[in-house]
Amino acid sequence: MNRSIYLSINRFAKDTTFAHGFMSFFALYGGVVLLGLMLIFAWWRARSEFTSNPTRMARVIWGGAGTILAVGIAQPINHLVAEPRPYYTLKSVEVLVPRANDFSFPSDHATVAGAVIVALWMVSKERRLAWAATVIGLFLVFARVYVGAHYPLDVVGGLALGGATVAIFGTVFVPVLVKLDGLLDQVKIFRPLFQTGSTASSSLSRSIKS
Repeated sequence: MNRSIYLSINRFAKDTTFAHGFMSFFALYGGVVLLGLMLIFAWWRARSEFTSNPTRMARVIWGGAGTILAVGIAQPINHLVAEPRPYYTLKSVEVLVPRANDFSFPSDHATVAGAVIVALWMVSKERRLAWAATVIGLFLVFARVYVGAHYPLDVVGGLALGGATVAIFGTVFVPVLVKLDGLLDQVKIFRPLFQTGSTASSSLSRSIKS
């Protein structure tokens, strides 16, 4: 079934040549860049209420750190499973991106997508952003199959790995980040990373009065 679905999507790719340029760019760079920008935007918004809701900032920061951790976990799994890329085992398939020399399962792009999606759903006030990330992330994993780089199970596995890493390890690291962020916020040079100008000023005035 894995190969059958791959070949069906690959035939669809052959019939939609008008979309090749966009899909290739999105599969290689566009999807990951958009997801990264969403995390940055969530961080920017979290700065406005850091003093009243430090957990929101901690979850956003963990989203970035957890994504890196998920990709790091994916690497040994990739070499352990050692599944060849589909274009090395299937004949006459459409391949729209440069052929990679690494293995196919799990997909790094899908791992990033799963991690960012779950991270943004963990940030309670970013529901619209989380929905947008979900749509973009799912389209990214479809694009990775469309361009011929992965089997469907490669991207499903990546989504699951990324999401599970952020969710499970987040229960440990988010509380740690809440405390760490609070300590770093006391250092003037780091304060702009956690607070906007207005919240930083009000925090400073409260500390002076106290």
